[in-house]
Amino acid sequence: MMVSFFDQFASPLYLGIPLIAIAITLPWVLYPTPSSRWINNRLITVQGWLINRFTNQLMLPLNMGGHKWALLLVSLMIFLITINMLGLLPYTFTPTTQLSLNMGFAVPLWLATVIIGMRNQPTVALGHLLPEGTPIPLIPVLIIIETISLFIRPLALGVRLTANLTAGHLLIQLIATAVFVLLPMMPTVAILTATVLFLLTLLEVAVAMIQAYVFVLLLKLYLRENV
Repeated sequence: MMVSFFDQFASPLYLGIPLIAIAITLPWVLYPTPSSRWINNRLITVQGWLINRFTNQLMLPLNMGGHKWALLLVSLMIFLITINMLGLLPYTFTPTTQLSLNMGFAVPLWLATVIIGMRNQPTVALGHLLPEGTPIPLIPVLIIIETISLFIRPLALGVRLTANLTAGHLLIQLIATAVFVLLPMMPTVAILTATVLFLLTLLEVAVAMIQAYVFVLLLKLYLRENV
């Protein structure tokens, strides 16, 4: 029976129940909960230090109004990194390879930044649709182009995350299949291919973290324009 390479991206079912809900809720169980003690263990201390450093770096260009988003953006960053990293383990499912899930994150958050801009500073928010110094004949065309680019932003957020993770998983599966096929016939070539597979896996670990950071960074840039 031939198995499609894209079967790994189908949401697994158990007794007719999609297990994507478990894959989404599981990452929060893996992180230790800070205690009320004055002195914590090393793991919680390192975790708190990393979160504080990332929060400071992320919120640095924003004004005080944007700092209200710190908890949401940092939580989303940790959530995406954990899901992406767990998806690299064997016999696991990566929810962020589903465009519907990524769009479910991208559209509401992007829409929230737009609504905040329209409510707090409507003149500035609408001013982004028309660059300063635009010649009069080009004004209608540029307004249409900028409006389209504004509405494409959430689609670009979701598609970028989905495409990068999907491409990485497909490459890993293709090269792993090639290793098993070449091993009985050409062991030397199979070993070289396995080395490439190992290096690609390390690259995918970096991609899993970078794509989560890029997702949150772009949301921060959209927020920066509207606060």
